[in-house]
Amino acid sequence: MNEAEMLRIVDSIARDRNIERSLLIKDLEQAMVSAARKYFNTLDTEEFTCEMDPLSGKMSLKRHGEPMDMTPAAFGRIAAQTFKQVMIQRFRDDERASTFEEFSKRIGEIVSGVAQRYEGGALVVTIDRAEAFMPRSEQIPGEQFNASDRVRCMILDVRDVGSQVKIVLSRAHPDFIKRLFEVEVPEVAERIIEIKAMAREAGYRTKLAVSSIDSKVDAVGACVGVRGSRIKNIVDELNGEKIDIVRWNESSQILIQNSLKPAEVAEISLCFELGRATVVVRDDQLSLAIGKRGQNVRLAARLTGWDIDILTPAEFTKGVETMYSTLQEVGGVTEEMTDKLAALGMVSVFDIEEVGPEVLMTELAVDEAIAREMVDKASAKAKVVAEQQQKDKEEAEKKRRAETEAAARLLAGEAPTGPVDAELAAAAILGASSAPRVEPAVGPSDDARAADILGQG
Repeated sequence: MNEAEMLRIVDSIARDRNIERSLLIKDLEQAMVSAARKYFNTLDTEEFTCEMDPLSGKMSLKRHGEPMDMTPAAFGRIAAQTFKQVMIQRFRDDERASTFEEFSKRIGEIVSGVAQRYEGGALVVTIDRAEAFMPRSEQIPGEQFNASDRVRCMILDVRDVGSQVKIVLSRAHPDFIKRLFEVEVPEVAERIIEIKAMAREAGYRTKLAVSSIDSKVDAVGACVGVRGSRIKNIVDELNGEKIDIVRWNESSQILIQNSLKPAEVAEISLCFELGRATVVVRDDQLSLAIGKRGQNVRLAARLTGWDIDILTPAEFTKGVETMYSTLQEVGGVTEEMTDKLAALGMVSVFDIEEVGPEVLMTELAVDEAIAREMVDKASAKAKVVAEQQQKDKEEAEKKRRAETEAAARLLAGEAPTGPVDAELAAAAILGASSAPRVEPAVGPSDDARAADILGQG
């Protein structure tokens, strides 16, 4: 056996596979012991021992402590094959252990890899000699990579599964954007600016609430960068995903107001018992507050931790008046009591029904009978209101469909069979959407953040 050549191979494997050299030497020693046991057909695990000189590569095999001058070649074909199999298996085990240890320390780190192929929807990526995969659930919707494309992603998890190590990658996880901000915004990496809360719908929109521990550093402005340079790099990496950066505030009311930007909020009523915020916006701000398919209010709710209801002033006033009139039918309930409930954020019969009698007894200092009667009255009224709301919704939808069809006939040059809404007809003729409410496209540097940067927010 050429000891020098064997040592060079050991050193090469240790370097290329990131395995400790001493472990490989122990593997060779164990393989030699296994070959000897196979050759002499013994089951005694203590009968043979082997030591290898790490400098010269010479192996010393002993049987019951007595030296034996034998090499794997001297054992014959079957025993030598055993030596080879044991050596390969232990090398693989060491490599798997090394890979698991290395990548376990890198969970949450952004890495760059090379896309290889798709397997069952999962993207296989090579990262530092290791093969990792990105499940469909961790991919950004609509994003597609070709073989040999560079992929920037985050190590989400590392699992030791049987004979292999599974490295799970992600581009859809919220922490991926946090890590991108740490790369692009030095103040975030240095913890001068802190990302206090975050909500993301991967591929569509993300909201971040940021704060600064240094009064001289504007958290929002630093994250956006000069002329949007910093945020642009992140948006480009995410293929155009919109990012809204809002200023963090310990006050829930101010934070909710900030999180709903670019919509302007007229009034906010918080109900701590229900964890619900009733937000009143003008009719012309309703579209912005709700967002496309409810995205803006949904992300704002996740960002702030509050269940957010968006109402127009008319809807809010109607709900409060209904609650007042319903509760004041109960004997012993005064206007001051209903005012107190409104101040506590309970602004509709639905809220009264949901909080239950115990809260009313505590907050209004009324007996159980009155509290239960208040809840019963509110529950009965809530059913009536819900039925009326459903009926109004169906009628509005029916009217909208009829007007849309009439506008479409007008566009086709047919005579309308009834009255046509002028705005819908104009929209149809101009090729615009027939929906009565048009959602504006809000980009990563929207008016709200621009105003914030300029000191107008």
